[in-house]
Amino acid sequence: MSLLDVIDGVIVENFGLHHNCINVDNPYAFMNTSAPPGFDWSLVRSFLAALDQGSLLGAARTLRMSQPTVGRHIAELESQLGVVLFERTGRGLVPTAMALQLAEAARGMEAGALQLARTLSGAQTQTSGTVRITASVPVAVQLLPPVLARMRQALPDIQVELVSSNQVSNLLRREADIAVRMVRPDQASLVAKKIGDVGLGAYAHRSYLARHSPLRQLTDLLQQDLIGSDTDPSILQGFTAVGFPVSREAFALRSDDFIVQWQAVRAGLGVGFCADYLARTDVDVVRVLPGLLKIPPLPMWLAVHREIRTNRRIRAVYDFLAEALPRVI
Repeated sequence: MSLLDVIDGVIVENFGLHHNCINVDNPYAFMNTSAPPGFDWSLVRSFLAALDQGSLLGAARTLRMSQPTVGRHIAELESQLGVVLFERTGRGLVPTAMALQLAEAARGMEAGALQLARTLSGAQTQTSGTVRITASVPVAVQLLPPVLARMRQALPDIQVELVSSNQVSNLLRREADIAVRMVRPDQASLVAKKIGDVGLGAYAHRSYLARHSPLRQLTDLLQQDLIGSDTDPSILQGFTAVGFPVSREAFALRSDDFIVQWQAVRAGLGVGFCADYLARTDVDVVRVLPGLLKIPPLPMWLAVHREIRTNRRIRAVYDFLAEALPRVI
C-alpha cells in the first residue's frame, strides 16, 4: 500500500469522502484550495525524522535543517491530512496511532526516493557509456582519430560518436556533448577552453611548383592556379586584407570541403590554403612565400555543456582532449 493510499484512507475516515467525491486532478483541493497538486516529499522526510528521533531538535539535526522548519513541515502535513500526528510532551514527540499507520507507507516512499537518488548519482558518476563529439571536417579526419585511438586505451569503457561537420552543432540542444570549434561559443551556459592556435599557410606540391614559375612575392600568387572555397568568403577576405581583392573566378578549384582542398593540393592541382598540421603529413607539400604571406592563426576551442561539472564520463573525455589536442596542433 502506498502512502497516498493510506492518506486516502485517512481522508475517508475523517471526512467521509470517497474517490467519486474527490477531484482526481487535485485530491487535496477540498482541504486547502491553495494547496499545490501532488505531494511534498520534504514533509514526509521531516515526519519520518521526527518519528525516528522523537523530537523536533533531533529531526532537525538529522536533516540539517532548523528546528522551526521541521516544526512547520509537521504542522503543514497535519493540516493537509486533517489529523494529529504527534502529541507534544515535555520529553519530546509521541506518535499518535495515525502516525504509526502512516509510517510504513512513508518509509516505502523514502526508500523509493533514495533509490532514485542512487540511480541518478550512479548515472552521473560512471565513466562508461557514449560521448558525442562534433568537430570540423579536417579536425575530425586528421587530428582526432589518433587522439581517439590513445583515448580508447585510456578510457576503454567509453564509446565515441564523432560528428564530422563544418556546421556549428548546438550543444544547448544536446546535438553533441563536446565540440571542437574554431570560434569561441558565446552561450553563457557553455564552458569553453582555448586549447591552442592552428597555424595556416599557403601550400603547394613539389610537382606543381616544378611546372610553374617560382613564387617570390605576393603578387606572384595571382598568377597561380589557386584552390579555394565555394561559398565560404574567408580566403577572398584574406586576399582583400593584403591588398589584392580577387573574385571567386580566381580559383581553379572551389570547394567548401577542406579535405577536398587539401587533396587537390597533394595532387598538384594548384596552391591551396590549409592548416599546418595537414601539411606536416606530406613531405612533398611545401609552404610557399613563408616569409611574406602571414595568415593569422585560428584559435581552437573546446566547448562543453555545464553538465561536465556532474557527469564524470563527459568530464573524462573533455580532460583527455584538452591535454592531447594542443600537442597535435
